[in-house]
Amino acid sequence: MNTHKTRIFTPKRVAALLPGLLLTGLLTGIALKISGLDSVASLGLGALTLAILAGIIAGNTVYPWLRPAGAPGVTFAKQTLLRLGIILYGFRLTFQQVTAVGTTGWLIDFLTLSSTFLLACWLGRRVFGLDRETTLLIGAGSSICGAAAVMATGPVAKADAGKTAIAVATVVLYGTLAIFAYPWLYHVLQAHSAWPVSVQAFGIYTGSTVHEVAQVVAAGHALGPEAENAAVIAKMMRVMMLAPFLLLLSGWLARQAPAKNGTAAPVTVPWFALAFIAVAMLNSLQLLPPHWVQALLALDNLLLAMAMAALGLTTQFSALKQAGLRPLLLGGLLFAWLMAGGAGINLLVNALLG
Repeated sequence: MNTHKTRIFTPKRVAALLPGLLLTGLLTGIALKISGLDSVASLGLGALTLAILAGIIAGNTVYPWLRPAGAPGVTFAKQTLLRLGIILYGFRLTFQQVTAVGTTGWLIDFLTLSSTFLLACWLGRRVFGLDRETTLLIGAGSSICGAAAVMATGPVAKADAGKTAIAVATVVLYGTLAIFAYPWLYHVLQAHSAWPVSVQAFGIYTGSTVHEVAQVVAAGHALGPEAENAAVIAKMMRVMMLAPFLLLLSGWLARQAPAKNGTAAPVTVPWFALAFIAVAMLNSLQLLPPHWVQALLALDNLLLAMAMAALGLTTQFSALKQAGLRPLLLGGLLFAWLMAGGAGINLLVNALLG
């Protein structure tokens, strides 16, 4: 039963993984280097986004010749390293952050997440006729935390690399637009005294509706430190909802699966989601020295970026072209809902509990 697990670490297995891991590591190094440039950081293009772009470029140029040697390592990065990266993502969160935002912030995030995901399921399946996996991935990425949520949902939804890449591209596109749209919207609201809004309230609105963490930071930074802090805290609470979301999704998918031999399909609990919660709890206790946590976060960036690069390497332009406009239209409508419907949710909750 344990032979498969131990076989991964045999010299022969390591030698088979090495070429693909070196390739994904090279692409990741390039992405991390570029993401550190001020001009790139100001656009909200983080290492994950750049890694998948680098992977897609390489995957459609040089990788076809390297695939025979690189495929085992690329697959390992796309699966195992991804799960390890999601687990270490918990070091970005503490339950103290949840308490700091309070009931109002928690309720705003919950309503925004649930309404966006349910809308995605309805639009994707009933209106655009998309397959279930693509719909679930775009819905998760739009409602929770962008590319990281797409990548974490992929194994639960049993989605292939092509569908995952389409969903990542969609949420990255609209999340990048949000970086410019939100500061513009704030200045429009400030120019009209009939629509007063505080910097902190707009920061919470930003964190509860913008896709990626890096994009939230970029949009909040454009509004000032107070808005940036409120946006990041609201976003971190939204990220924390990823683990219970994966558990609920896994249970729902198990119930939807056809019964075999008269018995329902078993619920597959995503172990990395439980480990994610455990790591966040450990981080909340502040038992580890700060420099250890920073080192683990740097490792997390590396692992997630390598997983993104591996995803890009296995993505063909033909698959993206075959998907057509429907995923982009779904992502666009969800983006519009996040801005308009998210604003309504923020105003309603603040009116009731503020």
